[in-house]
Amino acid sequence: MNCMFMKIFLIPNSISEQYDQLLSAAALGIEHLNVFFVEEIKSARRLLKKINPSMQIDECVFFALNEHTPLEETRKNFMKVVDQDIGVISESGCPCVADPGADVVLLAHQQGCEIIALVGPSSILLALMASGLSGQNFAFNGYLPKDRGERIRKIKDLEKRSTSEKQTQIFMEAPYRNQNVLEDILQNCQGSTLLCLAVDLTTPTQMIKTCTISEWKKQKIDINKKPALFLLYCES
Repeated sequence: MNCMFMKIFLIPNSISEQYDQLLSAAALGIEHLNVFFVEEIKSARRLLKKINPSMQIDECVFFALNEHTPLEETRKNFMKVVDQDIGVISESGCPCVADPGADVVLLAHQQGCEIIALVGPSSILLALMASGLSGQNFAFNGYLPKDRGERIRKIKDLEKRSTSEKQTQIFMEAPYRNQNVLEDILQNCQGSTLLCLAVDLTTPTQMIKTCTISEWKKQKIDINKKPALFLLYCES
């Protein structure tokens, strides 16, 4: 079966309230859209109103697409709108990258649709760009295990992978666990391993800093309840 609608647009969202480099709907080519798969309806409505103030939001159709959405529900909703162009919006940053969206995009590929990924902010790439660590070979590992023992084992494994593969290891955690993760890294990684902390990206309190583990241990850093990305790189 060929897809009856022409295009599916992947629409990035802001990653902070201060980051407002949003183009107009006309410039993005999405002014005609009124069907959206979104991670969070409230933030999606807010974004759409910013980029298209004249948009009749109440006339739009929004389907939830988050980590709790069953694939079958996504499939049914997708098939309801196969005669229209649609948009996919995450709560923050780029859809499908450390955020939901891949399910509906894969469905679109299977139906022969055209996929258009629009340019926008990605905290992962912003952190990597500013870290000074290898951008030629890197891996994003998502969230670490919640259990402390498993988390420590994972951190040690990522450090070994960085050494053996000469690869920057990127990961994240829920803001309220960030301080614990940092302490586990400092206590369990080699002193010569490089660690970049990318905190509060695109906000006035942004901090992006790369030091060895030994150097970080000499500093007093508080990243509790602050959105952050961790980047590890160990040459030996």
